[in-house]
Amino acid sequence: MQAYLWTKTAHLVFVMAWMGSVFYLPRILVNLAEAGAEPVVRARLVLMGRRLYRFGHMMFGFAVVLGLVLWLHFNIAGGWLHAKLVLVALMLAHNTIAGRWLKGLDKGRALPSSKVLRWFNEAPVLLLVGVVYLVLAKPF
Repeated sequence: MQAYLWTKTAHLVFVMAWMGSVFYLPRILVNLAEAGAEPVVRARLVLMGRRLYRFGHMMFGFAVVLGLVLWLHFNIAGGWLHAKLVLVALMLAHNTIAGRWLKGLDKGRALPSSKVLRWFNEAPVLLLVGVVYLVLAKPF
């Protein structure tokens, strides 16, 4: 039982760290879109975004490994888990799109408007609500 609790605790800590990245990277993109031609501000935001994206992917990797341990070793299963994994995959896709937009700046590509990026920034919140509900309620 102790191993299960420690594994789940570590999984949740890494998920929370990843979620910080998922929530903050789109906000950095909004700030980049609104920075205009300020080269110093843009350079700082791009650097912050790159570091955050790398950090987020490392945290996601650790969370996935620990999630696999929970699933395979402790036999966590059910339909709710499949639904949760679909939502997590959507969140990963969202984060990857944000990272591609950030990387596109190096190639001279423009970001979407700040209004589009603000809406884009809200999507992970809705996905997270679904994930938390599925984990707590285990409705199926």
